[in-house]
Amino acid sequence: MISARRIRQGGKFIENEAYLNPEIFTNQFYKAAIEILGSNLSGFIFEQEYQPKKERVEAGEMAKSLDAFFTAIPKDKRYHIEIRTEAYLSEPVFDILEKHGVRLVYSHWTWLPPLSKQLSKTKGRFFNSGGDSIIRLVTPLRLNYEDSYAKAFPFDKMVDGMMNPVMIDDAVEIIMEEIRQRKRMNLIINNRAGGNGPIIAQEIAKRARELKL
Repeated sequence: MISARRIRQGGKFIENEAYLNPEIFTNQFYKAAIEILGSNLSGFIFEQEYQPKKERVEAGEMAKSLDAFFTAIPKDKRYHIEIRTEAYLSEPVFDILEKHGVRLVYSHWTWLPPLSKQLSKTKGRFFNSGGDSIIRLVTPLRLNYEDSYAKAFPFDKMVDGMMNPVMIDDAVEIIMEEIRQRKRMNLIINNRAGGNGPIIAQEIAKRARELKL
């Protein structure tokens, strides 16, 4: 409700009046979350929807919008943003994230580039001032939500050919870079990324052991 420009309502997408609204975020979500969870709350993820070319703004304009938003909300070291439009994975946006200590979520998702390319775009920088980072393994590349759900269901095993092994190698590469920079990595793994989230986690652990991580 806060980080998506357009939301689905009544079977169609409409402009979101709450988009990057600092008052709504602060008063209707942040204060309640802090009151209820306190120090048990590890982080906030702002998930931004994919924005097709005909609807998106320039990266510089997006950077200005994010700058205004993060300037106006309470200062916190636990903010992360998942940007699902590759065009926004750019220096103007990265500069604003670094300015406010907001961490970019590395997301393995339908229309994003591979994790290794995302790491290359950031030049290995980890912007979060709190020392935590996040990788989200959501869907295989070029496979949308509905198709990945149907292919993975009932999520009790890995599906042959669904998961690209490069996803595992890229995730481990980012984890290794995090450790070198003394950061803490958090993994969020969806069953739709290959059929079964816990098995994918085991594959990552196995690969990390092979590399003596």
